[in-house]
Amino acid sequence: MTRFPRLLAASLLALGTAAPVASAQDLVVGFTRDADTLDPANHRNRETQTIIRNMYDGILTRDSSMEIHPELAESYTQVSPTEYDFVIRDGVRFHDGSAMTLEDVKFTLERLFTEGGMGDGQTSPRQSLLGPLESVEITGEDTVRLTLAEPWPLLPAMLPFQEVVSKDHVEAVGNDGMATEANGTGPFRLVDWRKGDSIIMERFDDYYGGAEGIEPVGPACVERAIFRIIPESASRVAALLAGDVHIINELPAFAVPQVEASDVADVMTVNGTRSFFIAMNNQGEIFDDVRVRQAVAHAIEKDLIIDAILGGNAARIEGILSPDAFGKNEDLPAYDHDPEKARALLAEAGYPDGIEVTMDVEGAFKDTAEAIASMLTEAGITTTVAVGEGALLTEKWRTMGEPKEGDMYFSSWGNGSLDPEDIFVPTHMTDARGNSAGYSNSEIDRLLDEAATEVDREVRASMYQEAEAIVNAEVPYVYLWVPQDIYGVSRRVSGWSPSPDGRINLHDACLN
Repeated sequence: MTRFPRLLAASLLALGTAAPVASAQDLVVGFTRDADTLDPANHRNRETQTIIRNMYDGILTRDSSMEIHPELAESYTQVSPTEYDFVIRDGVRFHDGSAMTLEDVKFTLERLFTEGGMGDGQTSPRQSLLGPLESVEITGEDTVRLTLAEPWPLLPAMLPFQEVVSKDHVEAVGNDGMATEANGTGPFRLVDWRKGDSIIMERFDDYYGGAEGIEPVGPACVERAIFRIIPESASRVAALLAGDVHIINELPAFAVPQVEASDVADVMTVNGTRSFFIAMNNQGEIFDDVRVRQAVAHAIEKDLIIDAILGGNAARIEGILSPDAFGKNEDLPAYDHDPEKARALLAEAGYPDGIEVTMDVEGAFKDTAEAIASMLTEAGITTTVAVGEGALLTEKWRTMGEPKEGDMYFSSWGNGSLDPEDIFVPTHMTDARGNSAGYSNSEIDRLLDEAATEVDREVRASMYQEAEAIVNAEVPYVYLWVPQDIYGVSRRVSGWSPSPDGRINLHDACLN
């Protein structure tokens, strides 16, 4: 038996009899991970938001080109450096038939940004995504004003990540009910959540139509949308090629030729928003020397790994920002693969016989880490790969204000807004929550602080470009690549395209 039939058989067994039976107008997504919750305010997970965003709409949204559009708002205006007015649509209904009001918008945002705003002393884990938002006021029959404690140009870019909920519904069901019951204004309403198996939604016929700037406007094209949870990559591929699902996320690079050679599905790619890097412990005795960090950077042949392991589906980076990010420095010098230069730098730093280090990594990236370790070892940096559980590695490396323990950490950080503040600040600001390298530079702190409140876009961009040039020279991290997101898509699907923020927006998708 060939490899593919074995994978197909395994997939069908894995799907089991509990999977919902799809009809001709059911669009099925083979998805890697179940939702953590259906409460838009109580998670920090991209896959969870992808599911939720098909049932809930936001004040603003993005199209697949990452352009921002009013959604539940008709329009918005920045009336001062710290004030934004949003004109809210009339005639929008929640799935229970009740009308969405300005009070719902105000309540939603206050539940997100207020300390203890979810009740029972609980603060939304999404609070930081609204930055210095200080108050929300209803200022007219159709207008709400958002006031910031200080200028924060990132606000419009972050609002697409927040979905509007019904105040009455939240007060009726509480936080526990919000976790399992959805009552949004989006194009699909919840039918059933079979945890670990599938989330089944049906078209909301009273949908107001969505963002006017993103065609088509109106009810969803398909009658039902189903997220079928298939964590194992080969099973997702087999389900796609068997016609059991119509879109799969995280198509593995090894399966791209198989899908391309089929007559039932195509491969779609989009530049991702997650930067991969190796954090080096700048607080330790080895990596406090920039020459050692530069040696690591020169020892790694990034292009080979991108081609051989990632199937060419990634963009090389020399700084923390994605090539598509605002404020990206396009003129950063590259750390070319040069093992001899790496050995020379080690010798200059006092290690003529090389060094021995350990690189921590999650299991999903073990193969990539081992390939990197082999390259490092050849350059005199003898590297052992230590596989750990994600939560434990986060606890070890993403400490705030405490000395780091360990040598190196292969990791990544997402930047769904494609604004530098969303990734540069948490990974490079002194003692920030994602600063795995333990890096500290007062000039970087100053630039990031000032850029956060700078309202002149050109000046703000130049600050990030200057900051990226500094970290490129100091290499607290080895900046590796931004992978493309790869999807397998049935040829029956039309009207859908992937988005860099990872959202799978099924409102526009049709089945032929």
